[in-house]
Order: sequence, then C-alpha cells, then structure tokens
Amino acid sequence: MSSPGTGDVTTRHQFKHQKEFILSSNTSNTFYITTPIYYVNDVPHIGHAYTTLVADTIARYQRQMGKDTFFITGTDEHGQKVAQAAEEQGMTPLAYADQVVQRFRKCWDVYQLSHNDFIRTTEPRHERVVQEIIQQVYDNGDIYEGEYEGWYSTTSETFFTDTEAEAMNYMDSGKKMQRMKEKNYFFRLTKYAQPLLDHIEKHPNFIRPHNRRNEVISFIKGGLQDLSISRSKTSLSWGVPLPFDENHVIYVWIDALINYISVLKDKPEERWKYWQNAVHLIGKDILRHHAIYWPALLMSAGIDLPQQIYAHGWWTIDGKKMSKSLGNVVDPFDMAERYGTDIFRYFLLRETAFGQDGDFSETAVVKRVNYDLANDLGNLLNRSITMVCRYRQGVVPQTNQHDLKETAEEVVRKYQDRMNDFDFQNGLAAIWELVKRANQYVQEQKPWELAKADAHADQLNAVLYNLLEASRFATVLLAPVMPNKVKEMWRQLKLEGQPAEQQIHHLKWGEFPHGIQLEEPEPIFPRIKAESKKKKENRKKMETPHPSTSKKEQTPAANVITIDDFAKVQLRIAEVLDAEKVENADRLLKLQIQIGEEKRQLVAGIAKWYTPEEMIGKKIVVVANLKPAKIRGVESNGMLLAAKTGDALSIVTVERDLPSGASVS
Repeated sequence: MSSPGTGDVTTRHQFKHQKEFILSSNTSNTFYITTPIYYVNDVPHIGHAYTTLVADTIARYQRQMGKDTFFITGTDEHGQKVAQAAEEQGMTPLAYADQVVQRFRKCWDVYQLSHNDFIRTTEPRHERVVQEIIQQVYDNGDIYEGEYEGWYSTTSETFFTDTEAEAMNYMDSGKKMQRMKEKNYFFRLTKYAQPLLDHIEKHPNFIRPHNRRNEVISFIKGGLQDLSISRSKTSLSWGVPLPFDENHVIYVWIDALINYISVLKDKPEERWKYWQNAVHLIGKDILRHHAIYWPALLMSAGIDLPQQIYAHGWWTIDGKKMSKSLGNVVDPFDMAERYGTDIFRYFLLRETAFGQDGDFSETAVVKRVNYDLANDLGNLLNRSITMVCRYRQGVVPQTNQHDLKETAEEVVRKYQDRMNDFDFQNGLAAIWELVKRANQYVQEQKPWELAKADAHADQLNAVLYNLLEASRFATVLLAPVMPNKVKEMWRQLKLEGQPAEQQIHHLKWGEFPHGIQLEEPEPIFPRIKAESKKKKENRKKMETPHPSTSKKEQTPAANVITIDDFAKVQLRIAEVLDAEKVENADRLLKLQIQIGEEKRQLVAGIAKWYTPEEMIGKKIVVVANLKPAKIRGVESNGMLLAAKTGDALSIVTVERDLPSGASVS
C-alpha cells in the first residue's frame, strides 16, 4: 500500500468485523457529493438550505452527465449542546434527537431532495464505523493520553488555543467560551503537517476556492497542535464511546466527520466505489475541521483522501449579518410557501458566485423572478407555443433551417464547463444567452408578419421550430436547478419522458419532434410584486406563536377533531399497479392500486408532479373508506395522501417496505 493520502488507484482497506474489500480502478464514472451534517437542534435556515440545495443541484447535474452519483446529507446528534438542550426539555438526548431531526427531514422533503441517504450520527451503522476508524488510528500509534487545558465553545463544539480565544474576546456566536482542564486522548496532528502540505501542493484543487486553500496552508505553516479527540464521561457522556477506553467518548467533531465514510461502509460492496470521487461541500466556518483534521485522520487510518473540499461563503440579509435577535433569519419553509422551492433554488444559485459571500433580499428575489424568469424564460416558452397554436393550429412544423443551432451548441459547451467548475452563476448566465438570443430572434424575424403571406410559410416554420428547440435546450439545462418547473415546461412542450432523464452531453439540436400537437400554454413564471413593509409586518404577527408561549396562551384551532373522529378514517398502505393520464385533464392521473387482496381505481391530481411511470410500484397511503366519486367522468374509489407547500408536492409513503393493506395510524 502507498503512503497514506496519495490516492493510489487500488488500495486495500481492512475494517474490524468486516471482510476485506478493494477500491478498484472501476470508479471513473462515479461521483460522491456530501453536505456537512447539521446540528440536530438547529432550525433549518438559509445557510443549511444553500449548501444542501447546491449539493442537490450538483448531484442532479452529474446524473444528467451520465455519472453514477451518490448524494448524502444528515444530522450531527452527539455533543454537549444536544445533551444540554435535551436536559432542558426533560428528555434523554436520543429521544430529543429523534424529535428534532424531523425539522431537517421535513425541510428536505419540501424541497424534494434527490439524496440517496440521510445519515444520523446516533445510528448504530455510524457508531460502529467511528469506533473502527478510531481504533485503527490508535493501533497506528497516533493517539495518546494527555491533559487538555484551554478554551472550549459549546456553541460550535470546538477547542480554541489561548491566542485564538483572546482574539475572539473569549466569545463564539455571542456566547462565552469555557475554560477546561481534563484528561483526554490526543491525536498526533503535528505528525501530519508536512504530509498535508505535500498533498495540498500536489493536488492544487484539493481545497477550493483558492483563497481558502491559501488560508489552510497558512494555518498549517503557522504550527499545528495535537488535537484533543475525547471527552471524559464525567463531563460529557453523550457521544460514541472510545473503543479502547470506555470512560471517554469521542469528540463530537471527530465523530461527525466520519459520517462521510460510515454511510458508504453501511453497504461497502455497493457504495465504496464512490469514495475515490468524493467532494465535500461545507461552509467556510468549518474549513479547518474538514481540510486539516479530517485528511490527517484519514492518512493515519490508511484511507485515501477525498477528491475535493469546497468551502462556500456566508449569506447576509439586506446587507446585515443574519441573527435571531435581529429577526432576519431566512426560513426555507417560508421561502417555499411564498415563492416556491424552484424560485428559491434559482435565486440562491444565480445571485452570487459560489464560494463568495452573498446577500439575500426579497427585492432581489422579486427582480430575479420578474426579469429572468417571467420576462425572459417564461416569455420565450409562452410566445413560442402560442405562435405555433395560432399560426400552425398547434402542430409543430418541420424545417431544415437551424438559425439558433450554433448559439445553442456553444451555450451547452459553456454551461458544462462552468457547471463542472461549480460556477453555477455563470452556468445559468450561459443558458440565458440562448434565452435572450431566442427572444431577440423573434423581434428580428417578426413571425406575425411572416404569417400574413403564404410565400413566407417555410420561413415561419423555421422560426417556430427554432424557438421550440431553444426552449427544449433551456429546459434540459435548467433541470438540475429547477427540477419541478422544468417538468411543467416539458409538459407544455408535449415531450416524452422527463427533462432530468435527458443526458446533457448527448443533447443535439434538431431533435424536437415535428408533427406533435401543442396546446395553448399557461404562464409558468407569473410576475410577482415585492411584499410591502406593512404586509410583511402583518404576516409576521400572524405567524406561529413563539415556542416560549405557554399552552394556555395559545388559541386552540377551530377545526380540532376528537380521537373518535380520527378513528373513523381508515388509512391503508396501497401499492400502485398501473398508472395513466386522464384524457383531457392535464393534472389528473388514474391509478390502479392494490390494498391487501382488493384492487381499486382512484384518481389523483398529481400529474403536475409525477409521471405515470414514476408512480408504478410505489407504496402510497390512501383513505380506504372514502365514498366513491366521479372525477372528470372517471370513478375514483379512495384518496391518496400528499403534502404540498408552494409549488412543491410530495406523496406520502412509508419508510419501510410494509405490505399493501397494512393499517396506518
């Protein structure tokens, strides 16, 4: 085996209690993208949403580039902060974590993330791998017992030297640091200072952007200190026990970092192939943990380093630092409800360069919607389809004249180059080069004038076809960023399959099918108005009462039901056997379902979000005792459950593979 961290193509890894497996050269088509795992007692905000939605965009893009992609996120559930919060609630730490983790699960469900796994650090599959890796580091002679005296921040679960603490005025995120002195186990971080510098020099893109790379190099050259990696159970018992000393638990940051490996080691034969092409997305505030501590631990354990660590900037709100005390925290649930998930996604990726700090304002959101989406993209799609309906009775014409081909092909090249470099802002700008050129093309060609004379019929056909094809290209390229809106665009273009299924590197001009029938379009990106100051204030007054409000102070909901009322509703698991669109109803799907031994038919208004092919084989939850009804002349015997916010909808399913007919309560 080569020296640790050099990234040899074939490396053997041996973990306790597991058979040996091999990282082979058959990994060139894989891609692994991770977010940090978030403190479970946090409330999701724009920072969490930004990292996670960027990661989701990257994952979707890589899949459209033909890559075998694996995307994970999760929650960090150990440490003093969680233990203290649980104690305040009168709960065990695990019970508390089980409760509050749902905030993140719900948020990512609302945004319909395409993640392959959600890892919790309290899961046995994670804890087992943490202990195995720490045991390997210990067996390698890189862990020793010593005494730690210094400063510790419960807020960020981070140790600080005297110099660092003094520079921060002994405060971290508005809270005082604690002076600590206790016997701990230490990792020989100093041993890996030069190997880390060598790796960073040999792999210039290991840490990005490059100003963060320089920051890490400077920190290492400034002198590393060995790292405390444990806490005595007398001061903190909520953590993963050290495998070689059960009187200590593993420092929460070391525990958390190993999630990137533990989620793969859960099914190593299927998943380990992804590790060689791992990219960690993080906020700049946790750069040191990921770019110094984590690679050094991996070197000690004999595991190849990730391909890249990318640290992005922070978001300010209307030019001010985001703060609970200022009341300016941007809530992703609120953004989804008010603007729709795809609008929020587009804004975050379009507004600022990835890696730099950005500023969020609702004025800027409204401008993006009205200028980019309504005036440019929405106008192109709407006018293109409308003119085909008006001048060609909705039938897509045929042509051999491809005026916009060269522009479109150049845009695809630019888009790929920029997306591969995580330059989302300019990747989207490249798409808009095509959108703006197509709208300019309309003004140049004046199809309304061409339609007045039969002699211009061929030229009119060419114009209409070029506009539709430009719309198709834009739709495919936007799929990673706006996965729901592009489905609506695709349906209006009456194209088969889904835009996310189209391989970007195989996108060819001239493949829009001629002869298909289009229908009058509906606006997908309507213009919006900025919320007035008074309306914003009134809305905030109407929001959910503060958690500190007592139950006696809260007004009970008017539509409260009793347990007896709820018991009347029979919820059952059903398996979808077949699905098809309802004729002359764009929003309806007709489903053939099985509930236990019984087969039924139901109609659901989900065609905007799900294709028939996506529904077949799904296990859904239905109201089994609902009175049968006819919807658009089609009998429906039951109703499926779905959650909806803004323009996002997700059907309700079950976490485990239970048989159809099982009762839901």
